[in-house]
Amino acid sequence: MKNILKYKIYQEEIMRNYATQMDAAKKGIITPEMQTVAEKENLSAEIIRQRVADGCVAIPANINHKSLSAEGIGMGLKTKINVNLGISGDAKDYAKEWEKVELALKFKAEAIMDLSNYGKTNTFRQELIAKSPAMIGTVPMYDAIGYLEKDLLEITAEDFLRVVRAHAEEGVDFMTIHAGINRRAIEAFKREGRRMNIVSRGGSLLFAWMEMTGNENPFFEYYDEVLKILREFDVTISLGDALRPGCIDDSTDAGQISELIELGNLTKRAWKQDVQVMVEGPGHMAMNEIAANMQIQKRICHNAPFYVLGPLVTDIAPGYDHITSAIGGAIAAVNGADFLCYVTPAEHLRLPDANDVKEGIIASKIAAHAADIAKGIPNARDIDNKMADARHKVEWEEMFQYAIDPEKARAYFESTPPEDRHTCSMCGKMCAVRTTNMILEGKEVKFCTEK
Repeated sequence: MKNILKYKIYQEEIMRNYATQMDAAKKGIITPEMQTVAEKENLSAEIIRQRVADGCVAIPANINHKSLSAEGIGMGLKTKINVNLGISGDAKDYAKEWEKVELALKFKAEAIMDLSNYGKTNTFRQELIAKSPAMIGTVPMYDAIGYLEKDLLEITAEDFLRVVRAHAEEGVDFMTIHAGINRRAIEAFKREGRRMNIVSRGGSLLFAWMEMTGNENPFFEYYDEVLKILREFDVTISLGDALRPGCIDDSTDAGQISELIELGNLTKRAWKQDVQVMVEGPGHMAMNEIAANMQIQKRICHNAPFYVLGPLVTDIAPGYDHITSAIGGAIAAVNGADFLCYVTPAEHLRLPDANDVKEGIIASKIAAHAADIAKGIPNARDIDNKMADARHKVEWEEMFQYAIDPEKARAYFESTPPEDRHTCSMCGKMCAVRTTNMILEGKEVKFCTEK
């Protein structure tokens, strides 16, 4: 069966005349995925091709993800968002996770990561890949224990690579691989110490495995083998930040920066094998440090697309971390981040429910769009201008049409309906827009005697 699958991949590669998006770009070939991205971004396909060749734009597109509507992530493109979902040992209902998938697609999230970490996860993931036009990402490390049915200490380096191959064969477009937490990075982490230690789930599992076995990180030691698997299926590697700060007091410390240096080298090694790269970043971080961190990442990692979790700008808002994340994400994206991982109100508290997911998506979408306006992304401001025109005319149906969440906007308006539909219940007939429009139309404004 495996030989048949490899033969089919080989045949497809011959027909395509390229192995990966980056391989095609280096050969001067504009792929269908590049063309799709160009149309979505209002840029020429040649610009997209050149940026993919340079590594500053990635188009995660596994050859087995047939339902994909390709998206570009990186320099000069719209800021994209990712939605995390998946079951845990305490919350195992895949029906609820599918409801979250539908919300992600409804609100046009560009990527979905299945972070399921309990039992056999492949059935859900295969259905997700079959139906989702959004990019699909995973963290194979999360799935290792359930997939292999082994405890952590019993897992071998070869076992970890088996899980990577399984996810690639299923059609996953990008994988978070924590290859940068090697012996050197751990030494810096241990030497300096931290208030919160390691908060990355995948990073902590690898740290524990390395400490218990005495071995080097298998994803670092066998990095070339990982790249061969990813190249075979055109999977983008998302270099995980195992030592990202989990509180603002740990940001920009020796552990974070030492790992980032390793990620810069791993980025170049992946590009040599025509594997596209994204680099993951913090984490928790005070606002005044965010811009510098974005610039450092771009410099050290050679302008590879930057994928950030937050950053969360304060540690004291459990239940509201979709807001702390949106603040940090907007600042990060203005200063160079290309891809925002959403954070829900449930962060640090529980597995998010569907409403948490919706709140997280909307907050992240607001941050991404606000950043795109500030960055001068082509046509980013157009929908804001349409909203302004609709408000100028006091046309509620148009306003709802342009809203990020039309249903919520309509529900709020209708919950306390105004007497005059050309106003809202906040100002009523004293609406500034109504008053100004009437005066400019040559009408007299009255309040006490108006019928």
